[in-house]
Amino acid sequence: MAGDPYRELGVSKGASADEIKKAFRKLAKELHPDKNPGDKVAEDRFKRVTGAFDLLGDAEKRAKYDRGEIDADGREQFRGYSGGTGGRSGGFSGFGGSGGRGGFEDIDLSELFGGAFGGRPGGGASFGRGQDVRASLDVSLEDTISGTTRRIQFSDGRMLDVAIPKGASDGQTIRLRGQGAPGRGGQAGDALIELKITPHPVFRRDGAELTMDLPVSVPDAVLGGKVQVPTPEGPVMMTIPAGSNSGKVLRLKGRGAYADGRRGDLMARIVVTLPEVMDDELLTFAADWRERRPYKPGR
Repeated sequence: MAGDPYRELGVSKGASADEIKKAFRKLAKELHPDKNPGDKVAEDRFKRVTGAFDLLGDAEKRAKYDRGEIDADGREQFRGYSGGTGGRSGGFSGFGGSGGRGGFEDIDLSELFGGAFGGRPGGGASFGRGQDVRASLDVSLEDTISGTTRRIQFSDGRMLDVAIPKGASDGQTIRLRGQGAPGRGGQAGDALIELKITPHPVFRRDGAELTMDLPVSVPDAVLGGKVQVPTPEGPVMMTIPAGSNSGKVLRLKGRGAYADGRRGDLMARIVVTLPEVMDDELLTFAADWRERRPYKPGR
């Protein structure tokens, strides 16, 4: 048999409906199984607190309890008969309340449990496995190449670490078993985290291949030289062949993304770039070259 519901919620018998609701919110957040995994004492207390609010949060049930017509478990009491209780069993009626007269229907359980509490349509409780929780997580291209761990926070304040595997793809769903809403007499649901790869400012992805534009100076394009090239793991040096025009593509093997279990290549497209400020020497050289050695690009 349940104990005194007022004592379970820590309120007086004269407490208002708002005080009862506030006390339940506080205790439910503190004792919720997601915040106390494996703690049997906290789980049992959570159930008692829930049962107490199921009774006191419903104005009609509370009035009957205060008059001695039902006990703390919701069972009817017959006066004038010694020897125990009888009649029909009210018991724990779940989160539905009774016809909307206060109780759980007045509380937005998504505020307490991240919007994924295991209820059935219409307000009644679903006994069995808890509901799955869904959320999305933004990750970088680098995260999917190196593999890492990212932390996600749910609306109920819970934080979970999500392992991002190498080769993760946009839209991929990571399942964290048992991290969803708690079950009502069954196992907890799962947390389903959808990965969203954010656009990269440098690299463009096509399956396992990465492409990028590589600015190259006029002297390096004409004479050849070594230039620094960004990659997902950091910059590396690349040799630019002499006489390289814009549009020429150089390949860095094994520096691309992951797809279908393999690592692709990074394709660097050369873009010959003039200096932002052109001095007189460059202008004189260009004018002289055009006059003495004219040529038509692409011919």
